[in-house]
Order: sequence, then structure tokens, then C-alpha cells
Amino acid sequence: MFQISAFGDTGLRVQFGEHISKEINQQIRSFCMLLEKEKIPGVIEWIPTYTAVTIVYNPYTILYKVLVDQIEKLQNRLSDTELPPAEIMHIPVCYGGDKGPDLAAVARFHNLDESKVISVHSGADYLIYMMGFIPGFAYLGGMSNEIAVPRLESPRAAIPAGSVGIAGEQTGIYPLESPGGWQIIGRTPVKLYDPNDSSPILLRAGNYIRFIPIGKEEYKVIEKEVNAGTFIPYVETFME
Repeated sequence: MFQISAFGDTGLRVQFGEHISKEINQQIRSFCMLLEKEKIPGVIEWIPTYTAVTIVYNPYTILYKVLVDQIEKLQNRLSDTELPPAEIMHIPVCYGGDKGPDLAAVARFHNLDESKVISVHSGADYLIYMMGFIPGFAYLGGMSNEIAVPRLESPRAAIPAGSVGIAGEQTGIYPLESPGGWQIIGRTPVKLYDPNDSSPILLRAGNYIRFIPIGKEEYKVIEKEVNAGTFIPYVETFME
């Protein structure tokens, strides 16, 4: 599936499919790499999502029909585009207690021990499908239904940065303090967004996250290293 349609007066939407999948994600990543490489005059930016890419352009620089023609030419090159090897970033997480106030509730929901919830949650590599919502927020795929839970009936007014939560069949990390209704099961001391850093956003679409359980003392140690700017997350190459 590859459908191009107008998206307002200055937008164009390229649809790659209707369902979330790794294959569609790879097509979208390849397409965005080609957009970056070609630098089509008039294209201002593009926003990848789970199943589509929205392109914002200047209609005074490039006409819609001309841009469509350029996009169709890129389609023919998708299969020849080689993606770089994906990486797995290890994200340390302190589960439960004051760092994960909803861990017990998630365990009760499924009649599981808290240790089992932690084991399931940290036992998968999560593909980063896209970034969005707020700076540094990663939309992840790959969580087991075994620990899926509904959102909170009453969202919290403020969730600390680094909080790791579950909402439905999704899991994610709050990169900034913000309101939210996800069930919080842990927290990482790692900064996912630092506006003062030369690369302010830590995570990248197309890579993976692996959650690594840590204790309270190790959390404090890593937190000090993060604040001192000396902490470097462990990264390994993802093997297909």
C-alpha cells in the first residue's frame, strides 16, 4: 500500500498501511532517509507516524502535482534503500515503591506477583516506532498483553520525568514532568530530553529499548552520574 493524498493547503500525506507493524515501520524509515538525502526544494519538514508520513511543503516553491511526482519516484527506490543497523539502548529502571506506585495494582489486575510483572516488562526489546507527544517521548511496540492494563480513571496532575508506565497495550517513559493517566510501574534516572545538550533527544525511531531492573541504591548512583554528565547508557547492536 502506498497512497498519496492532500493534507490541507500545505501538506501531503503518504500512507504505507493501516496496521502497526515492523515491516511498515521499516518502509517509513527508508522513505524518510530518502527525503533527507534528496532535499526536495520546497519541502519544509516531515512527520513520520505508525503507518504514514505527513510532508509539509511551501506551495510557492513546489506545486502539489510536482511534489507528488517526486514522491512517486522515491517510492521506486524504497527497496534499494539500506537501513543502518538498529541499536538497543539499555534503560535502567527502579520498579515499584515510590518510583512505581502502580506496580502493585498492575500485578493485582492480572493476579501476578510484582516480580513477574517486572520480569515480563523487562524481558522484551521494544521497537521505537516514532517520537512525539512531548520532546523525547518514544512510542514503543512489543509489550506483552500479559501485563496490559487500562489507563487510570483519574489522571495525575504531575508525573515525574523518567516515569515508566503502561496504558493499554503500550508502555513508555515520560521524558518530562507532565500530567498523565498511565499506570506508573517504575522510574529511570536517565534523561530522555535535555535542552542543554548538543543532542537534546536521547532516543531515535528505528532503534530499540531494553529496560534493565535496578535497585534504589543503584538508582541513586546513576542519578548522580546523570546530573554530573558522566553517565553513558549501554548500547548494543540489535541482531535480527
